[in-house]
Amino acid sequence: MKRTWAGSYVLYKWQKSLGNYIAVAGQDSTVKIFDRHGQKWTELNLPGRCVGMDWDKDGDILAVISAKSSSIFLWDASVNKTFHIDSGMSKDQMSFLLWSKTAPLLAVGTAKGNLLIYNQQTSRKIPILGKHTKKITCGCWSSQNLLALGGEDNNLTISNHEGDTVRQMPLRGEPAEIFFSVMKTDERSPQGENTVSMCVDKKILTLFNINDPNNPIELAFERQYGNLVSHRWFGDGYILIGFSHGYFLVISTHIREIKSELYQARNHKDSLYSVAVSTSLNKAASCGDNCIKIHELSDLKDISSVIQLEDETKGLDQLNWTDDGQLLALSTQRGTIHVFLTKLPMLGDSFGTRLAFLTSLLEVTVSNQVERESPMSIQVEVEPTFVAVGPYHVAVGMNNKAWFYGLSKIKDVEYLGTIVSMRLNADYAAALFEGKVQLHMIEGRDAEDRKQMKLFPDDDSKGRILCHALTAEFLYYGTDLGNVVCVLLEDWETVNDYSHSVSVRKVFPDPNGTWVVFIDDKNGGFLFSPANATLSCFELPNFSPTITGVLWDNWHADKGVFVAFDDDKAYTYALHKRTIYGPRVVLVGSTALLYSQRPLLFYNGELTCQTTSGKTSEVVLHTHSFLKTSPDKLKDSPSELSKQISQALQLKRFKEAWSLCTSGGSEADWAEIGRACLVHMEVELAIQIYRMSGNVGMVISLQSIKGIEDKNLLAGHLAMSLEEYNLAQDLYLSSSCPAAALEMRRDLLHWDSALMLAKRLAEEQIPFISKEYAVHLEFIGDYVNALAHYEKGLTHQNKEHDEACQAGIARMSIRMGDIRRGAAQAVQHPSRVLKKECAAILESMKQFSEAAQLYEKGLYYDKAALVYIRCKNWAKVGELLPNVSSLKIHLQYAKAKEADGKYKEAAQAYESAKDWDNMIRVLLDHLNNPEAAVRVVRETQSIDGAKMVARFFLRLNDYGSAIHFLVLSQCNDEAFQLAQQHGQMEVYADIIGSAATQEDYQSVALYFEGEKKYLLAGKFFHKCGQYNKALNHFLKCPKTEDNQAIELAIETVGQAKDNFLTNQLIEYLLGESDGMPMEAKYLFRLYMALQRYGEAAHTATIIAREEQSAGNYRNAHDVLFSMYTELQAQKIKIPAEMATNLMILHSYLLVKIHVKKGDHLKGARMLIRVSNNISKFPAHVVPILTSAVIECQRAGLKNSAFGFAAMLMRPEYRNQIDLKYRKKIEALVRHPDTSELEEETTPCPFCGFQLPQNDLMCISCKNNIPYCIATGRHMLKEDWSICPLCEFPALYSQFILLLETESVCPMCSGNLSAKQVKKISDCSKYLHGDDLDQ
Repeated sequence: MKRTWAGSYVLYKWQKSLGNYIAVAGQDSTVKIFDRHGQKWTELNLPGRCVGMDWDKDGDILAVISAKSSSIFLWDASVNKTFHIDSGMSKDQMSFLLWSKTAPLLAVGTAKGNLLIYNQQTSRKIPILGKHTKKITCGCWSSQNLLALGGEDNNLTISNHEGDTVRQMPLRGEPAEIFFSVMKTDERSPQGENTVSMCVDKKILTLFNINDPNNPIELAFERQYGNLVSHRWFGDGYILIGFSHGYFLVISTHIREIKSELYQARNHKDSLYSVAVSTSLNKAASCGDNCIKIHELSDLKDISSVIQLEDETKGLDQLNWTDDGQLLALSTQRGTIHVFLTKLPMLGDSFGTRLAFLTSLLEVTVSNQVERESPMSIQVEVEPTFVAVGPYHVAVGMNNKAWFYGLSKIKDVEYLGTIVSMRLNADYAAALFEGKVQLHMIEGRDAEDRKQMKLFPDDDSKGRILCHALTAEFLYYGTDLGNVVCVLLEDWETVNDYSHSVSVRKVFPDPNGTWVVFIDDKNGGFLFSPANATLSCFELPNFSPTITGVLWDNWHADKGVFVAFDDDKAYTYALHKRTIYGPRVVLVGSTALLYSQRPLLFYNGELTCQTTSGKTSEVVLHTHSFLKTSPDKLKDSPSELSKQISQALQLKRFKEAWSLCTSGGSEADWAEIGRACLVHMEVELAIQIYRMSGNVGMVISLQSIKGIEDKNLLAGHLAMSLEEYNLAQDLYLSSSCPAAALEMRRDLLHWDSALMLAKRLAEEQIPFISKEYAVHLEFIGDYVNALAHYEKGLTHQNKEHDEACQAGIARMSIRMGDIRRGAAQAVQHPSRVLKKECAAILESMKQFSEAAQLYEKGLYYDKAALVYIRCKNWAKVGELLPNVSSLKIHLQYAKAKEADGKYKEAAQAYESAKDWDNMIRVLLDHLNNPEAAVRVVRETQSIDGAKMVARFFLRLNDYGSAIHFLVLSQCNDEAFQLAQQHGQMEVYADIIGSAATQEDYQSVALYFEGEKKYLLAGKFFHKCGQYNKALNHFLKCPKTEDNQAIELAIETVGQAKDNFLTNQLIEYLLGESDGMPMEAKYLFRLYMALQRYGEAAHTATIIAREEQSAGNYRNAHDVLFSMYTELQAQKIKIPAEMATNLMILHSYLLVKIHVKKGDHLKGARMLIRVSNNISKFPAHVVPILTSAVIECQRAGLKNSAFGFAAMLMRPEYRNQIDLKYRKKIEALVRHPDTSELEEETTPCPFCGFQLPQNDLMCISCKNNIPYCIATGRHMLKEDWSICPLCEFPALYSQFILLLETESVCPMCSGNLSAKQVKKISDCSKYLHGDDLDQ
């Protein structure tokens, strides 16, 4: 709003108090008066240009003075009339006028320095001549009606309301802008405004204290600030100062702070013209550089707005606010006045997501940002005191009149009283005035209007209505009697009437009208549902007493979220309609609101607020911050994430909580979501949540209940899952399955509750619960009640259950001291375990006799025996011993029997206890039974027992036995000394065997050396590793038949591996020392001991030859066999001579076996092989040839028989033939029969060539073929086996046949059975033709 007067400066004044009018004077001779909307109201014509004007304290009268006139003009705003007052100073020009702040006094100054004080009430004029010597230019009234004046005479005068001068003070220059105020002090001054501030000579700010006139304070400022343009007092003694170079300063007038600047800013770059302060807005403004800057006085750094004036090129002038701070006027040097609206009345309303709010004094804007409708402005006729909006209409009004607008004005309606509030819906308007609500159609015709109109309440006795609200279908109102009434608009009938204890100040229904929040006279907030009479009214938790309004969330999914707000904060509440606890309201959190913001709409976590500037701003509630925050930002802050998840759950935003948790929630967060789903009975969602977090148990249990339709039963199950057991019980009992409560209490072991429930729900369960309760009571030691419950538990029908109760009765009877009853019950009871339990109780009560009897009855013999021992009943212990397994009991019994002198029983008991030492002691000391003692020592190897036996034999002078048992008891030193003393060293030597130490062996050896017992000395030197001494002693021994010394010497040299000792022994064996060589077998043994297998084989062949020559064929066979196996084991090639000799000797030994079995053909074939090598059997040439003739004749080998018979007829053999056979042999020779049974052929195992079965060399492949140890024939691939002892080959079929009559291997003479022989399918590893040294 701006008005222009051509020319230079414009003078203007706002109406005081109300601010409804502004008086403006330009260079012409008029004063124009405009209203606050810029409409010209009236015009005053003056005789000359206006030089001064001012409104009185109430804003009723405007006083004006003009040039060329000594009159004062008064305009009365209430009657729009102008009056003239003559000043009485006709020769003087008026230069200054000012109304008092508190009284109807008008001060007028003149160009000559005179003063007139006019009392408007009494019309009294007081002229004071010569107040100043020159023109009075400025002044100020104090609240105590003192008048300070300044003039061009550079003087300050202070006068009282009668015009008498109180103080006068000369100044350094011309004063300007005089103000009265109070300087800041430590204590509040009682004297009122005692300080005058003024600007002197545009450079100095002077502070003059009326009570201290001699010490004025003069404040000069830095030259760079420029001239002091304007100053204003504000707050507690602070002064705001503007300087011409654009600087803006704040100082404090406290004497300690006065020299420092509290705030300084260059607000304008080039120039500053004026400053203004509005105490009602708490704001300051400065103008300059074509702009106005508005600061918050609470924080001057905060510039709340900047107003640009692009078209003002000539500079600005004066800046002034109305008293209420709503309007700010600025005059400019080109004669323009700009008026700005700085504070709008906060009028606004919402319906659904549609808003209507005041954007200017005569403009209402309607918007719906949610549905993206473009805003619409409605110009209204009056400055309204209320605004109401419906889906299609807006209503504004003041006093008793309301104007209704659609796209254009529809109508205006006058009501019977001043409208307090107005509410609209699609069809109806409801206006509240004078304790009644008038409901009428908005767009009905007048005749219809009267029909479609109703006043509530219809009866004055129902109280005065204090508040009301409209939804699409209902009218709600609250009365001073505490009633909240719900009226259905369809038929205008009361649907619900809720009575509250005190009067109801405000009502806020949700968009559907199913839930209503109301605030009562005690500032309490409550919520109730008119639609559901069974639900009680909830008091809102932590409801602030300063709350002025409530908004329900209009977001479609958020049924049940609302905010309650006051001037500073908005509190978010959530209504949980369906939880296991029933409906409930929770306070989710609060959000701070900026200063002077009024919430109009709540939608999906955002509050749309109206501001004083006529705009709206969006505030995101802290409780809904999770909707705006990216989950990625929360990953690094687990506590913030958990907080947001918690808020989402309180608002029942489960999907948002889930997505937050998925982005990085902890196990605890998942658990919280799961718990919230259970509380809100969201079973399907809970299953998914618990499946995500891996809680298998919860998933399975929830799946089992998800289909339950009974709401209370389902809630009971969920409450139990949340461990809310009392709640679960209440829910179960109110469900269709009350027995579930009993089942739960039983599962939880809450027996008292279970019994009480069983009495109501299932009496047949009482015995079973009693028994379980008794078990619990017994466990915690309450035996009296346990006994009572066990007795109550008897059913006389369920055998197993009754037995458990009887067992409990038995135990409790004993515990209570009724031992006879308890023991009798236990004996009758079939359970062994019960007998044991009762016996243990009796034992703990020191009732040993009864305890032992019960143990015995229960067949717990060890326990029984132990208890009998405790009560010294040895007779019973003896009876039980055969059944007792505990060694400890046997031992105790044995000690008791020994103490009683019953040693035989004691010895038996010690034996049962395996206490061998004590048994041996009793056998020796008391029973004189050394044989038994010795037997025990030998069986048990008891060291202490051996010592006792040794001492016993020592007492009997049986040193040999004593030594034996001393060694057994590891007392080798004592045994040695005893042997030494009594010449029993040989006994000692025999006994220590291989178990003694090197020192023991050396001691014995030295002893025998001293006794010249070389063999024994050598033996023990050998044992202790002194081989040199051992050999020397062995060689000193006289030669005996068994030649034991030589054998030991060979063993010694074999172990010593010493060339010197070896050569010494070889020389001895060859007889180089005494000319008497030893048998070759000793040399063979020496070579074997030295592992010199080549020499050993050579020697073995010689020995075998000697044995063969001597006719000891078995010995020769054994020597060759042992040598053969040894060489094989050492992987040394076997000499061909040795192998051949072994084969011929073995063939000879086989003859006996075959002949014995009556197999003459096999015997004959072996004898042919032997006879062909007869030179190797010189001792038995004739008997062998004789046998060959006889066996060949028997086997039908007539030609072979003839050949050998002819050989026997040689002169050297003829006389040696046995007389029995001589004639037969001679007859054979005389009458020869050359017929011969042809020998069978079999394949060679190497090449498969067919050759006679007894040939051992293949003429095709020239390989020596292995022979069968059972038949002497060559081996066959498909009939291969080996002796498991010596691994020589045999034909499997023939070997099995042989073992049917023989029990030893024909080669190694080891015991063998047919079962041990296995046929070998793959014999390739046995066919290596280079084994023999061919």
